[in-house]
Amino acid sequence: MVKMNVRLKMILLMVMSLVLGFSSAVDFRWRKGGGFSGRFTRAAGSSVVFPVHGNVYPLGYYNVTINIGQPPRPYYLDLDTGSDLTWLQCDAPCVRCLEAPHPLYQPSNDLIPCNDPLCKAMHMNGNHRYEAAEQCDYEVEYADGGSSLGVLVRDVFSLNYTEGLRLTPRLALGCGYDQIPGASSHHPLDGVLGLGRGKVSILSQLHSQGHVKNVIGHCLSSLGGGILFFGDDLYDSSRVSWTPMSRENSKHYSPAMGGELLFGGRTTGLKNLLTIFDSGSSYTYFNTKAYQAVTYLLKRELSGKPLKEARDDHTLPLCWQGRRPFMSIEEVKKYFKPLALSFKTGWRSKTLFEIPPEAYLIISRKGNVCLGILNGTEIGLQNLNLIGDISMQDQMIIYDNEKQSIGWIPADC
Repeated sequence: MVKMNVRLKMILLMVMSLVLGFSSAVDFRWRKGGGFSGRFTRAAGSSVVFPVHGNVYPLGYYNVTINIGQPPRPYYLDLDTGSDLTWLQCDAPCVRCLEAPHPLYQPSNDLIPCNDPLCKAMHMNGNHRYEAAEQCDYEVEYADGGSSLGVLVRDVFSLNYTEGLRLTPRLALGCGYDQIPGASSHHPLDGVLGLGRGKVSILSQLHSQGHVKNVIGHCLSSLGGGILFFGDDLYDSSRVSWTPMSRENSKHYSPAMGGELLFGGRTTGLKNLLTIFDSGSSYTYFNTKAYQAVTYLLKRELSGKPLKEARDDHTLPLCWQGRRPFMSIEEVKKYFKPLALSFKTGWRSKTLFEIPPEAYLIISRKGNVCLGILNGTEIGLQNLNLIGDISMQDQMIIYDNEKQSIGWIPADC
């Protein structure tokens, strides 16, 4: 087992103090490429921080614990920057509910009517028919085939600012009484924390009520765990690599300009790749053309190396085995070249989102090394290229909705 480093201990101590409701004087230290270590300070009381639990493999998800209701009760929520609505499996009663770690959420009596601005924002296409004027029905569907059906309610969320002050806003959430599991939904959670750009997202609601700036960020550790935060005081903006956020693809956190795919520091010839950053996906998905290019280049690079395809390992579509089982990525990453996506930030300037081998490979239970990049076209993502948790590990990813920018910086999470 890898030993916990000092910076990670500092962050976990700070997060634990937030969970307990105490003030923390811990400073964040994030590593910067080239051996530089930058200091990220915080301003008093303007950010909300959550400890994150989970990992890409073998669990397959990251989640946060949020206390909701009166009295407040804990719920495990899948953090998802790819969707807006936060919902809990709800005893309304529940028609179809999935296995969950906590008792079903008991809905408040504060139903959101169909004429509420948040309800209208959810049904902007105008095709929705309301069953009753006093309630707002919803149905959300996810790329993996999962869905949730229910009604919108308001309830109290118990949150903590970074200085330990308690925040108890009333926020809209979904009371989900009919859930269908998706192909990748094998983990027991109470619901989804919608962190997208829409008006119904938790961040947008907190911002509209004046509690935080319209900025969200996360830092997911390859060792497991990490942090999620609302607000802009946990990082030094001048140290962050920024790219403009797309105004056309307003539903997702997507760079304005398509990315150029690099392999080993050289262009693959694939440009203008429509890219989305999505914390709700464990793995990264490329469209068919990009996926085939990556697998071809990897196989060519591995020719003559002491690795061969492990066709009996079905952990992921493409795995390789060595002369003996691998214990960690460190043993095998020397055989793989880094990937990167280059995004234009201006007329001539570009910024690089690096994806080193440890950000696209996992070690399976069988001791084989597997490719954590999958073919998104095959699961209905069409031409989209989705950057999932595996490729965002050990980086602070920041979505600044006020400056309409997406940023990243290497970090010990």
